[in-house]
Amino acid sequence: MKTILWMLGILVIAATATVVFILFFWKGEPEARLPFSPQAISAHPPQGTELRKELQNLHKVLAKIEPQGQYIVIDTHANYAYLRTRDSILFKATCSTGSGGELLDSTTGRKWTFITPHGAFKIQNKLVQPWWYKPDWAFLEENEEIPKNPADRLDPNVMGEYALGIGGGYFIHGTIYERLLGLNVTHGCVRLGSDDLKWLYDRVRIGTQVYIF
Repeated sequence: MKTILWMLGILVIAATATVVFILFFWKGEPEARLPFSPQAISAHPPQGTELRKELQNLHKVLAKIEPQGQYIVIDTHANYAYLRTRDSILFKATCSTGSGGELLDSTTGRKWTFITPHGAFKIQNKLVQPWWYKPDWAFLEENEEIPKNPADRLDPNVMGEYALGIGGGYFIHGTIYERLLGLNVTHGCVRLGSDDLKWLYDRVRIGTQVYIF
C-alpha cells in the first residue's frame, strides 16, 4: 500500500507540474499535443485497483482545468501579457503589474498592499471609456482629503479607452503612463499600451479565462 501511495504522489506532482507548464510556458508548434495524456499512461498500466481509480479521477480533474480555445496569461514577474491557445501564442505585449508596495493610514490603521492577484480568473465585463472610481487609498496617497460626495471619486482619464474586468475591482486597462510599461508600478491592475489594449479588447469575449502568475 505504501508503494502505491508513493507512486500516486509522484504522478499527482508530475501532472500538476505539466498543467502549469502547458498554461504558462508551452510554446510548441500547432501540431504539438499534451505531453501527459491518458494514452501515455495506459502504455504503463498502474498496479492496483486503487491507483487505477485515482488516475482516472486525475484525468477528469485535468480535463476540467485545461483551458479551451483562447485564454490570457499575465506574467507579473517579466511583465508580459499573452493571448494564446494551448498550442500557440497569438499575442504578446509588455504590461505593468502590481508594485508590491504598501500604504498605511496612520489615522485609522488601515493598510493596503498593491499586488496583482495570482490565480485563475475570467473576463467578467468589457468597458469602453471606463471611469475610475477612486478608493480611499488613492486620496491618502496624494495627501488629499477623502471626499464625502461619491461623484468626486470619479476620474475619466487614467484607465485608457478600454477595460477588461476580471473581478474583485481588478482590470486589464490602459494607462497615461506608457513610459512605465514593463515595470511593477500599478496598484494591482494590469496596464497595457493603447494599441495593445485595443487589439486584445477586440479579440476576447466575456468568459475568456485569465491566468495570472
